[in-house]
Amino acid sequence: MVFIEFVAGSGLAVFFHRVLNYKEVGYVLFGVGILLSLATYLLREDMEKIRGELLETYANAHEIPFAIAQLADAECQVKAQEIMAAAKRTIHLLQQGLIPLEETEFYLEAAKYVNQASSQIKAVDPVTAGWDSRGSLLNFYQSNLQALKRGVKITRIFVITRGELAQTDLQKVILPQYRDGINVRVAYRDELHTAGVLNGRDTPSSYNFAIHDDRAVVDGLGQTGKYYGIKTTQPLEVEKYLHLFQLIEHSSHAVSVENGAVVCSSQAQNIA
Repeated sequence: MVFIEFVAGSGLAVFFHRVLNYKEVGYVLFGVGILLSLATYLLREDMEKIRGELLETYANAHEIPFAIAQLADAECQVKAQEIMAAAKRTIHLLQQGLIPLEETEFYLEAAKYVNQASSQIKAVDPVTAGWDSRGSLLNFYQSNLQALKRGVKITRIFVITRGELAQTDLQKVILPQYRDGINVRVAYRDELHTAGVLNGRDTPSSYNFAIHDDRAVVDGLGQTGKYYGIKTTQPLEVEKYLHLFQLIEHSSHAVSVENGAVVCSSQAQNIA
């Protein structure tokens, strides 16, 4: 096509130059013909390139739907749709800047953030079982101790039910942390009224999150599924968690040690 345009332009230029004896017009027509041929060639190249990219993008975008459509078995179709629904939920989290984590990844990332912390850590915990036995939790707590040695201030609010503080298992979790220098507080679930929309989840908080230097958050989702929790450094999401922490902290109680056991300071004063 470009060759035909070049021949047509050149022939017209020769006609004006030889037959009509308009040399200047012939030269102009020849130059313009070459430029038009070049422009047409470049335009066609761009169009072909764009067409190829669009076809590739379309194929990639519809590869999975096409593959699902080819499934002949009805049960396989249902399973494929379930997988797609789970993938959409994960992508929705990623769109908000929330990175989903499995349980081992959750505690690994939490330990990394603790190791990187330079000033303070604000944590809320539902008294997870296994602080003194599970390897991931033991290693996580060791990172807490190292942070305390660096001068990092750690505040941990344990969310419990009334009467639970006196239980031996809970004392085994809270008492060592209090003695190690962590600012331990307790909050009773019936005093908390912070259930609401957080990170797009219209459910009560799991009360299992930590904020590191007001810039990074790890949060346990508190629900069954593939992912145990999420992490984020998005400023808007971090602000949401800071606000939630302030609400919980406002409803929490300071603790002290009486007769080798952790008690609420207000209860200790009432007893005295």
